[in-house]
Amino acid sequence: MADETLGSAVESVDPGVDEKTRFKKCDQIAFYRRQKQEHVKQYLPLLDTVKITEEGAQLELQDPVTMVKLLLQVCAIKDGTVRLKIDELKPIRERYKVSDVLTGQPVCERLKVVRREKNSLTLGWGLGQYQLRVNTHPFLLEVLCGEEVTVTLNPNGWLYFETLQHPPKPRLVAESNEREDEDTMGLWKETFEEFVDIKANGPSSVGLDMRLHGFSHVYGLPEHADSFQLKDTRDGEAYRLYNLDVFGYDLHSRLGLYGSVPLLLAHKPSRSIGVFWLNASETLLDVHTSEDGPLSTVEGASSPPVKRRKIPAHTDLHWMSESGVIDTFILLGPTPSQVFSQYAELTGYQAMPPLFSLGYHQCRWNYKDEADVKEVDAGFDRHGIPYDVIWLDIEHTNGKRYFTWDPSLFPDPVGLQRHLQERGRKMVVISDPHFKIDPLWRLYCEAKQGGHFVKDREGGLYDGSCWPGNSCYVDFSSPKARAWYSSLFALDKYKGSTESLFVWNDMNEPSVFSGPEKTMPKDAVHYGGWEHRELHNLYGFYQHLATVEGLMSRSGGSERPFVLSRSFFAGSQRLGAVWTGDNLATWEYLKISIPMLLSLSVVGVAFCGADVGGFFQDPEPELLVRWYQAGALQPFFRGHSALQTKRREPWLFGEAVTAAIRSAVQQRYRLLPYWYTLFHHAHTSAQPPLRPLWVEFPREQNTFAVEHEYMIGRALLACPVTDPGVTEVKILLPGTGESWYDVHTAQVYRGGRTLSLPVTLDTVPLFQRGGTVVPRKAGSCSCTADLQKLPFILTVALDSKDSAEGELYLDDGHSFSFRDRKQFALRRFSLKRGCLLNCCADDTGQFDSRGIVQSVSFLGVKRKPSAVTVQISGVRKNCTEFQHLEGQHQLTVGGLDLDVGKDWEIRIL
Repeated sequence: MADETLGSAVESVDPGVDEKTRFKKCDQIAFYRRQKQEHVKQYLPLLDTVKITEEGAQLELQDPVTMVKLLLQVCAIKDGTVRLKIDELKPIRERYKVSDVLTGQPVCERLKVVRREKNSLTLGWGLGQYQLRVNTHPFLLEVLCGEEVTVTLNPNGWLYFETLQHPPKPRLVAESNEREDEDTMGLWKETFEEFVDIKANGPSSVGLDMRLHGFSHVYGLPEHADSFQLKDTRDGEAYRLYNLDVFGYDLHSRLGLYGSVPLLLAHKPSRSIGVFWLNASETLLDVHTSEDGPLSTVEGASSPPVKRRKIPAHTDLHWMSESGVIDTFILLGPTPSQVFSQYAELTGYQAMPPLFSLGYHQCRWNYKDEADVKEVDAGFDRHGIPYDVIWLDIEHTNGKRYFTWDPSLFPDPVGLQRHLQERGRKMVVISDPHFKIDPLWRLYCEAKQGGHFVKDREGGLYDGSCWPGNSCYVDFSSPKARAWYSSLFALDKYKGSTESLFVWNDMNEPSVFSGPEKTMPKDAVHYGGWEHRELHNLYGFYQHLATVEGLMSRSGGSERPFVLSRSFFAGSQRLGAVWTGDNLATWEYLKISIPMLLSLSVVGVAFCGADVGGFFQDPEPELLVRWYQAGALQPFFRGHSALQTKRREPWLFGEAVTAAIRSAVQQRYRLLPYWYTLFHHAHTSAQPPLRPLWVEFPREQNTFAVEHEYMIGRALLACPVTDPGVTEVKILLPGTGESWYDVHTAQVYRGGRTLSLPVTLDTVPLFQRGGTVVPRKAGSCSCTADLQKLPFILTVALDSKDSAEGELYLDDGHSFSFRDRKQFALRRFSLKRGCLLNCCADDTGQFDSRGIVQSVSFLGVKRKPSAVTVQISGVRKNCTEFQHLEGQHQLTVGGLDLDVGKDWEIRIL
């Protein structure tokens, strides 16, 4: 990088530069102002237009003043979801509808008319447990579960739909004042700072309000650096969903960050539901929550008070999007796990990651050259710290041209990758969506000639600035452009690449240093003539998709890809991993990472993490240790740091810090069999590995606002230390009657209490839930390839009934053979009446694991057994290697050498 280019790059990410004014507040967004200020049109449903087909029902809505008609479509989806779509009945041109996010056309149930009255129509489906009631005066849509109204749409009459118009004719001078008034509403033109957004199709925003009855706790809607539970927005900004490159983002802010998933979950003790708003344009959501209130007086228009009633809890939502159509899904649960699976049935399940990607990743902007990479690689081995992947940022390229290598710094990239492969490790390189404008660069010329770049509003190539300077941006919304981009990952095209090279998509919001709000202008033009405003939040999703398809093609579809993306949308979970972007090395950013990751997890984006240590600024040693300890207990585990920071490999801070980090990373690797099993369940049943406490304890209201601790699956409770200098942490152990075992000491604590736990720098608060079995690997390793050779150990934690259950998923860790040839094994461990059984949990699996269980540790065994026996294939023998620690109620049975893939039992006598 030339000195002047480096200077501008550093400035673009320096938190000292005031970025706050680069991003809009809600009152600077024209469609938000219009929807909040204008008089609401009262649409009326025309019940005589109802039509019922196999796909659902439809009826017309009419504005009685303008006589404009909309078309309402209702579809009851078989798994307990209802879809409602509103579009213009006869638009002058097609409105944008999101494609490629839903995995297919949902299977609908036949609707039937349950009741028809003068001012209402009730439709039913299923076994009669669900109904949709359409009221005409005022227009309301009520979703009923049983006899209970669960969700009401349009309760305040805020349905808003700007119908498309023809461009206005040129105005006379005398009409200029009127035109200026219109411009302040941003109908055809909107100005922010020096940027002018010309709206070729005019105003086209949509909005709808909803009431969630009985709910006062709502979650999801990433990505924001804010609390896990969504806040009431009456005190400030709405939640904004608009993908932006916000470096060193403000904490406790509702500004949209790098990705958007317009899915909100609501929970109360008796039910969980979800609301999915399928719209890829800029979207804002107002949230008004109300707890159960005091008695209120209900009065008539001219009569004295007639009665007093209690105001029930509810949450009001007001969705507002700049363009597109209204397309919303109500996920009716009723359990959290059912909401997760209902959403996954629409947008896809979490991709099954290759095993190596669940190990530790070491990244920096930038490792200088091949010698630097080899030295860092050797440093991990020298200090006994396992890791699987080393990453290269933008400086590895030839002048910021992606798919190239700097010939002086990385002259032999294939040799470097082979060097890592010999040690069982991989490499990841960055690939951003912008292409340097260089008429002498083959790939730039190919893209230009193929029509693969985004255009400006005048029809020329859109020219924005990013790391290379002036750049064009690939139009990933185009299937043809995606196919071209995917082809670039072929080994014969991507010179210097090997099958062990994987990819990181960054800057794909898209980030444009010279653009409005540091992104692409909304009036840029994509494939099909669509303006960027229509699909902005999909841009990163589409690059992620193209990259995944490229790696899939590279292996002929046999190998699982690994692609990390900074930007994301609904459906990104089926592509790979995401992270929380450019955080800072402070305690506050460590603390906020937990609610941010919980928010991602509950909306299906299970493979998520935060940069360990903080991307920018230099962490103090204690913070670095605590961040490694937290990161080791989160799905995606990567250390990353900026060009301007000091080097921070784990061995550079003294032996005490190195030892603490080594311990955290080694514990992560030992626990990988459990993590891998959790990702199997995320891939097949949409259950997130990282879970808020209320998912496992849905009736315990004291868990609903907890965001500093979380469950890893159903078996482990983690509470990372996120404050400096503490000697004690308070941990809520939920579940009256539950047993919680300290993973490090085996001490048992009863649930339904808050524990004060003493901590040192080495303490990582982690508890195993009674009634669970957790598989681990024994010993130490250098990477996941090495880990595969180690034996298993099982930890069986007894509940109050002296029972426990758990699973272990196994496959080859890298290919799609688990899917295509049933090369997997799912084993179930269950303890009842002193007998631990290992049996097959899915007999369709054909994988021969050849793994060995070396030992089993039972927690909660109060008396020393007289004997322990093992039975395999009907042959029973005594175990001579067992030890009972009476004070800890722990029984360890060793020297077992049991095939994990075969049925056997261990009996405690």
